[in-house]
Amino acid sequence: MLTDKENERSRCKSSYGLCTCFCVCNEKKIMNMPAYKDNKTGTWFVKFYCKDWTGENKQIKKRGFATKREALDYERNYKIRQENNLDMTFGEFWKLYTEDVKPRVKLNTWLTKENIVEKKIFPYFKNLKMNEITPADVSKWQNEMLALTDTDGKPYSQTYRKTMHNTLSTIFNHACRFYNLKSNPARQAGNMGKEEYKEMLFWTTEEYKRFSEVVIDKPVSFYAFEMLYWTGMRMGELLALTMADFDFEKNTVRINKSYQRLQGQDYITSPKTAKSNRTIKFPNFLAEEMQEYFAMLYDQAPTDRIFQMTKSFLHHEMERGSEAAGVKKMRIHDLRHSHISHLIDLGFSAVAIADRVGHESIDITYRYSHLFPSKQVAMADTLDKVNASFEDCEEMDHDIDMETVVSEQDKAEPMIDLDAVMGAEDSGENVAGDIAKAYKVDKTAKDEVKDVTEATVNVETADASGKVDDANAKVVSIGQYRAG
Repeated sequence: MLTDKENERSRCKSSYGLCTCFCVCNEKKIMNMPAYKDNKTGTWFVKFYCKDWTGENKQIKKRGFATKREALDYERNYKIRQENNLDMTFGEFWKLYTEDVKPRVKLNTWLTKENIVEKKIFPYFKNLKMNEITPADVSKWQNEMLALTDTDGKPYSQTYRKTMHNTLSTIFNHACRFYNLKSNPARQAGNMGKEEYKEMLFWTTEEYKRFSEVVIDKPVSFYAFEMLYWTGMRMGELLALTMADFDFEKNTVRINKSYQRLQGQDYITSPKTAKSNRTIKFPNFLAEEMQEYFAMLYDQAPTDRIFQMTKSFLHHEMERGSEAAGVKKMRIHDLRHSHISHLIDLGFSAVAIADRVGHESIDITYRYSHLFPSKQVAMADTLDKVNASFEDCEEMDHDIDMETVVSEQDKAEPMIDLDAVMGAEDSGENVAGDIAKAYKVDKTAKDEVKDVTEATVNVETADASGKVDDANAKVVSIGQYRAG
């Protein structure tokens, strides 16, 4: 048996399973709150008290509402936000999310998020309360998104589907982290879509040369494409460049900003990532070309953009030059891919390339792995050598003549001047200490070394009774200690 509240929610759900009106309990709460009409202006206002972040009561007054309902909604949602109470609609929480997040992200990032929310998320979640949205609601929304098509009648790409879901999930994550929402229903429902990597197209140097010879009729296009191809910088980074960013003594260009045109206005923002802040070393010929280009610019301040063009202009020039040169058509961003692939072909490491183009080395390794020379053959050959060496050691004759071992060790080990030892006017014990030190012999073996040394020192006075042979045998045994 459903409760009255559950019955009410059931009645007000749309075909998508999402609430499209205020339920009865909310209506009662609103009616119990006061609102006032300004007879002079004909508008409504609210006046109430609310605790601020210090815990003190402060009066809140808000005017200019067209209806009493709007005034009451404002008071109610204001109090909910102050209390970190998620008994508010998704639409109201979006306003709170906007206040928290918008100042912290780039404008282009925010506009993309805002567009997805307003067009793809609001129609289904706007009027449903945050603490009542379930994984089932999210799953139904996903099914609706999977059924949608673009203007050409094609299903949305896997990447765009993933972006839509991530946008919704990020909002719920914010509610969980800062406003005590118990769980993220979008995460529980699971993602839809996956990251897709578009085919990377490349121009060889020969193809690019053919292209550049065509677009040279427009110097601004030629020099822009020269920078893109030979440095691998992003288009936004190129369009933000100023004369002050160049150092022709060091042949470097500084990347610390990016150009965006949004809502009909020009914006200079920080680069795409922290890694994107970098200094690029360019070849001598490119330095000469850019100095030639600077000479063409009149009344150019050091902080003025040197390529004052739009992205659409560059796209048009890319298409024009490709067609005229008879080379395959690519995106402007593919010039960056071309630069990276060229550096890989020249033998530079992923770390070095990443530092130049403002990527993480792991991204270079992952996205361009098919271009790097394979080390698999070298690995296999090395393992063969290791295994063969091990097997040779096992098959070695353990009864090998000790004199042979000593001879081989003599080639690698530091030698003692035995002539000096034998001529030394020192006791056998001191000489033994010197030998032990030289051969890094353990102190516990010092007595044995002493016997050998004494026999060696006395070899000249040994008689024919066999002392000479005995001494020689003991001298050979020194080799046992050389390994230390």
